[in-house]
Amino acid sequence: ATISRNYSSNITHEQDFWVQNIQKTPEVNTTIKMEVGIEECLHIEFEYNQAKYHLNDVVTGKIYFVLVRIKIKHMELAIIRRESAGTSSNVYNESDTLTKFEVMDGAPVRGESIPIRLYLSGFELTPTYRNIAQKYSVRYYLNLVLVDEEERRYFKQQEITLYRQELA
Repeated sequence: ATISRNYSSNITHEQDFWVQNIQKTPEVNTTIKMEVGIEECLHIEFEYNQAKYHLNDVVTGKIYFVLVRIKIKHMELAIIRRESAGTSSNVYNESDTLTKFEVMDGAPVRGESIPIRLYLSGFELTPTYRNIAQKYSVRYYLNLVLVDEEERRYFKQQEITLYRQELA
C-alpha cells in the first residue's frame, strides 16, 4: 500500500499475503491398478490404494512381480511436479523431481510382492490445479522406475491429484 502526501514523501509498506483454497474430500477416489511389461522379459502389476491424496496423506500400495527375466538392480518411486504457464502458442513447462524413494534394492523373484508407503507430509506440496484461466496448471505424478544391472531404466508414470484439506 502507498499513501501519497503533498507535504512530505510518500509512505510505502509492502506485506506478503497468500491464499489457501480448502477443498472437500473427493467422493470418488478409485484405486490405480496398472500392468507394465516387456514382452517375455518382465511383467509387473502395481496398485496404489487411491488416486487422490490430501497434502498430509500417505501413498500406499503394492508391486507384484508376475514375470522376471531381467536382472533388476533397484526400484524407486519419485514424485514429480509439472507446472505449465502461458497460452497455447507460448507455454512454459517446468518439471521438478521432488523426491526419490528407494522401494527395493536387489533382484526380485517371480511372485514377490513389495509394499509401498510414502508419507507426503514431509514434502513442500501444493494442491493440483488444472487449467486456471486456461493459462496455468500444476500436476503431480508418481513415477515408478526400475533400473537393471546394465543401468537401463524402465518407468511408468501415473498422475495423482493432491488437494488441501485444512489450513496450513
